[in-house]
Amino acid sequence: MAKNKILVSEAREGLDLLKARVMKVKGYNVNMADPNAVKYEIANEQGIPLKKGYNGQITAEQAGKVGGAIGGNMVKEMIKMAQEEMMKK
Repeated sequence: MAKNKILVSEAREGLDLLKARVMKVKGYNVNMADPNAVKYEIANEQGIPLKKGYNGQITAEQAGKVGGAIGGNMVKEMIKMAQEEMMKK
């Protein structure tokens, strides 16, 4: 599985913290030292055979279900944060 490329490399730590916080709130067991590991819990929950290393056996649809659950929740949280910030001004 290819690693997503972040346009601003300095943002990686902040995005990982956001991912950990958001997924923890959603009820997932998140290892703060490795927030990306939550994808295995999501995959297992959905019956998707995701494992560490090469995952060429899973379909694009399956990969999207795992990544979408994480990314979608992160985007919702970022929108909420932006709305709250706008209300302060």
